[in-house]
Amino acid sequence: MTSGPASHFGVSDLRAPLTGRDAALERLLTAARLAREPGSCRVVTVLGPSGIGKSRLVHEALLAVRVEAEVPLRVYRGSARALQLSYGVFARLLRSRFGLVEGMDAEAAKAQVRAQVTQVTGDRKVEDICFFLGQMLDLSFLESPLTRAVSDDPSEAPRLRKAILRSFIEADAAQGPLCLVLEDLHLCGEDSLDLLRYLVEHLSGSVLVVCVTRPELLTRQENWPSVGAGRHDVIELEPLGDEASVELMTALLGPCEGGPPAPLVDAAVGMARGNPGLLEQMVRIFHDVGVLSERDSLAEQPVWTVNLEKLAQARLPMSVEDAVEARIAALSTSERRLLEHAAAIGSVFWLGGLVALERSEGRVPELWENDDDRENIQALLDALVERDYVLELPDSAFAGEREYVFKHNLERERVSRLTSATADRRYHQVIAEFLAGKEGVRSQEESSAMLADHLARAGAAERAGLVFIEAGDQARSNYAAKKSAEYYRRGLELYGSVDARRRIEALHNYGDVLVQLGRTDEALTAFREMLELAHRLGAHAKGGAAHNRIGRLFRDMGSLSQATRHLATAKALFQKADDKRGISACHDDMGKVLWLRGDYDAALAEMKISLEMRKEIGDRRSIALSLNNIGLVWLDHGRTKQAGEALDAALSLRREVHDPLGIVQSLNNLGRLAQEVGDFTLALARFQEAHEIAREIGEHNRIAVVLTNIGETHYRQGNPNEAVRVLQEAEALCDEMGDTLHLAEAKRALAKAYLLQNDLRKARESIRQAVDLFGQVRSKSHLAAALRTLGEITGAGAWGAGHEVKAVDYFMRSIALFKEIGSELETAKSYRAFAEYVTDSAHYKDNADIQREAAKLSQMADEIFERHRRQLGSAE
Repeated sequence: MTSGPASHFGVSDLRAPLTGRDAALERLLTAARLAREPGSCRVVTVLGPSGIGKSRLVHEALLAVRVEAEVPLRVYRGSARALQLSYGVFARLLRSRFGLVEGMDAEAAKAQVRAQVTQVTGDRKVEDICFFLGQMLDLSFLESPLTRAVSDDPSEAPRLRKAILRSFIEADAAQGPLCLVLEDLHLCGEDSLDLLRYLVEHLSGSVLVVCVTRPELLTRQENWPSVGAGRHDVIELEPLGDEASVELMTALLGPCEGGPPAPLVDAAVGMARGNPGLLEQMVRIFHDVGVLSERDSLAEQPVWTVNLEKLAQARLPMSVEDAVEARIAALSTSERRLLEHAAAIGSVFWLGGLVALERSEGRVPELWENDDDRENIQALLDALVERDYVLELPDSAFAGEREYVFKHNLERERVSRLTSATADRRYHQVIAEFLAGKEGVRSQEESSAMLADHLARAGAAERAGLVFIEAGDQARSNYAAKKSAEYYRRGLELYGSVDARRRIEALHNYGDVLVQLGRTDEALTAFREMLELAHRLGAHAKGGAAHNRIGRLFRDMGSLSQATRHLATAKALFQKADDKRGISACHDDMGKVLWLRGDYDAALAEMKISLEMRKEIGDRRSIALSLNNIGLVWLDHGRTKQAGEALDAALSLRREVHDPLGIVQSLNNLGRLAQEVGDFTLALARFQEAHEIAREIGEHNRIAVVLTNIGETHYRQGNPNEAVRVLQEAEALCDEMGDTLHLAEAKRALAKAYLLQNDLRKARESIRQAVDLFGQVRSKSHLAAALRTLGEITGAGAWGAGHEVKAVDYFMRSIALFKEIGSELETAKSYRAFAEYVTDSAHYKDNADIQREAAKLSQMADEIFERHRRQLGSAE
């Protein structure tokens, strides 16, 4: 199939007609038709190298859909660029959706976004939605109670952003079908790709998502074709066959006087090897070498004269590389120098930057009387646009600037190789000066990172390092953890120790981001360097912060002795600095370590000190957190009255300060308390209220936690079927959000529910997966609890007869891990679980040695429980 005759275009407007793509076009049209059905989201990835016809295929498909559709399909586009803003492709998509244009006043833009969000969603959650969308659009909206709560826990923000963007798109699609076209995904940053994967897998509604990318994406996302399986179609565009190539080239040469000459068709088809874009390039090359020429450039219908004698004399390209060389050779000296300057700026460049580079190589006039040089550069750019070397973009990153991109990356790469190392360094210095002069350049992540990169390439390492660190701060404030980690890494490498205090702050933030990403070893390295610098400077508060972060990491890894040492040192340093917030945090963190050890008396003492200090400071959120933690300590040891008092007080405070995430947490904990006293009706009521609030704010992570507890309540009530249904929903949500820890908890609870159903195969599979996941998150306490459950399920016969020794081994491994952590109460629970299994086991009933061991461990468990009851009784 050939779409649109080439004879309608002169060489300056040449576009390859769509040829040989009938099957691909039909697949894209089928997805578009299916996506128009209510709730039927479809995703299509169009994959192929440069010039293969990806954009043309999408264009033709959308034109066809527009013609056949009764209800118009609203199409919004976003493209990634080599300058990788954390969520750049979504920023451009949202600018398209909200109609934000270049140079628009920020307040007017915010008013337009708010009005359209209100129109789509009603009055509900408008401020929350605007806040998170505004971060991607670089627009600052006022915080809400929800966003203030999230700022206290940055790990929650990316999950909440995903849920909010998804819900907004779904609400928008309810008002009419949508098509979201995301182009050049191979240039996307990791944060954008994470968000896109989530949408591809979970978006619903009448939405067609079209992803356009080169194969390079698959080197970073190998399993991309399987994401969203069942509704995701990957169309990989192959080179055209010889017949289709001839058909296409014949159409492109339609304006030739006397018809398309066979020698030109054959030469072009032989070189292009099925790439439509290269066939277009061959037509331009024929014009550049004089084989073709326009008879009358003003004619309505172009007519090209053919000089085949020049074909024999011309050096035609034999490969893609030759074609690029031919195109560069066709440039004049001034055009080549202009593109050399543009290549130094990057794949995206600006007229003002080109002017600055040109002037840096010339003489400064005595009197600046005109801008003729700027006009000359603009004329050269216009000509290069006509000849398909560059493309002017409809909007610009900088107000008042004209922004361009190279049409063909291979040409940019070839031109950049013409620049000497000395000139390259000089160019980057000029470009950095140009960028630094732009208003607000260092207050925006994308432009800060661009400026830093040019400074680094100009040899200004320290300045570059500082600006990269600033870009890291900006990405971190937008909760783009992966991008901010990348900026901090580059910044710290370049910055050195010019300003040790600024480096300390960067290391602190870098470590926190690495913790969010689960890169524990790298986070420890960052905090240890922070500690080294703080020690050198005698900065007690900074040293305390470093020790505190290291202590928390060791606590989360189950290394409680190490955690205790670092937290104690942190507290002492905070005391020297008279940092009351730091001191109170250390008391709370020490309480958590003691809680994990099972030393509840000491844990309560530490947490109560923290509570009193936070009351003096007047930080109501922190007061509520202390009350919540104290309540959980009481709950964990069966003191339900005291637990209820503390948890109720925490809930009241959180309602007063409008902390929705905290309210969900408190209701969830009060539900657990009701579980413990056997009031399952009250437990379900608490959990349901928590579930409704979590759903209202779109916090899927909290929803999953609450659902897990609802499922556990059902199986404690002896209702395993309902438990399995709810826990499977929790499992799916945790998997969707990438929350490994809570996914493991859901699978462990599922294993117990399946055991109640006597479905030993599913119980076995769920607990095996839970153990693997707990191992991944390196949580010894969770892994030890999962091994205990694994012992119970194995002992119940999940693997059949002959696995009794394995059951005992799992119990022993659980006991050993809890002993290593120092958690006495959890050790006692594993003692008891082991003793109950051995006592009831037909396999071990005649084994006197193991029965004696079981009796001994059962007695030890009783002694531990009794001692803790006495300790907490005295603490009351």
